[in-house]
Amino acid sequence: MAGKAGGADAEITKILQTMSSDQGPWANKQIAEKAGLDAKAVSNLISKLKKQGLVDSPVRCKYAITEMGLAELKK
Repeated sequence: MAGKAGGADAEITKILQTMSSDQGPWANKQIAEKAGLDAKAVSNLISKLKKQGLVDSPVRCKYAITEMGLAELKK
């Protein structure tokens, strides 16, 4: 996962781990609280993850990890 900074990669990993730890779909605020991240940062990173196919949005404003996202975590 290429990010602008090492911190972004760590945050992406936290988001994916959080989403894989429990049944979704998740709201941004839920992800931020459980992962211990800023809600605005989570929102921005979720957009990137959607474009990469690692996260999808099965319900408006809620997000779930995809099979591709789960595979990325195992790398």
